[in-house]
Amino acid sequence: MDTHAARITLYPAIEPHAQGWLDLDGRHEMYWEESGNPEGVPVVFIHGGPGAGSAPVHRRFFDPRFYRIVVYDQRGAGRSRPYADVVDNTTGHLVADLERLRGHLGVDRWMVFGGSWGATLALAYGQAHPDRCLGFVLRGVFLARADELDWFLNGMRRLFPEARRHFAAHVPPDERGDLLAAYHRRLMDPDPQAHLPAAAAWCRYESACSRLVPNAADLRGGPIDGGRAALALARIEAHYFQHRMFLDEGQLLRHIGRLHGLPALVVQGRYDVVCPIASADELVRAWPGAEMSIVPDAGHSALEPGILAGLVQATERMKARLDGD
Repeated sequence: MDTHAARITLYPAIEPHAQGWLDLDGRHEMYWEESGNPEGVPVVFIHGGPGAGSAPVHRRFFDPRFYRIVVYDQRGAGRSRPYADVVDNTTGHLVADLERLRGHLGVDRWMVFGGSWGATLALAYGQAHPDRCLGFVLRGVFLARADELDWFLNGMRRLFPEARRHFAAHVPPDERGDLLAAYHRRLMDPDPQAHLPAAAAWCRYESACSRLVPNAADLRGGPIDGGRAALALARIEAHYFQHRMFLDEGQLLRHIGRLHGLPALVVQGRYDVVCPIASADELVRAWPGAEMSIVPDAGHSALEPGILAGLVQATERMKARLDGD
């Protein structure tokens, strides 16, 4: 990481110049928006979760004079409709949705940017459609393997015992042997009195473990928004976790050869507890041409100063590679 990176900030706030909802299958409608340079190099921002949704700040990782910035919400997330819906919601559907959006917007090839689950989906999409990708900027790499899922549910207590204790305490003692099943039941329950408290507890746990310096209230089991945003994130994540992210074990590393020749810049917090650095290291070692920038004083969150700076720096470095493509 360059020493000046900590001084790099996001680009100024901008508004979309085009937006809409794309019908996917008669049930799901996907929100999308475009900002930046309509004639610029296309880049698509893939949000995390799954289920987290996008936000205006996500437009600001990219130079709006250079990039045609596409931001969207995956099925069930953010402004997409129906909200927090897990019917026909799998990784395969999300990969197909990205292709549908690319065609709808008339994009030939685009740069793919994603963090955490967004990095997972970026890799799955790229491996399915490498000819549609110009390159990748990835953050907080998650390869969706069984040990990574178990780490999130159980292993993080080695570093965040208080947060994990509050996470487990939400369900009765006789259900704590399988927290995923216990939370999945509650999050899929149509009764808000069951699913909203479970969603708040799930999101509090993830939030508490996402930064190098965590929020003390989260560690103590303090309040968190228990409304719509929490429900989509928790419900859709639990749905994907229950189905092993709808990917075969080791699939993303096994098929990495499909992306050889495409540039990739990985930004990874040294102390990322949610998605530990070992996965990013494996990915970069398996992918000729991929480079990793390790942020020495950061965890998982994209908005920690060092991660934020590294991501902006990566989109700047990509400009030189993509200009004229």
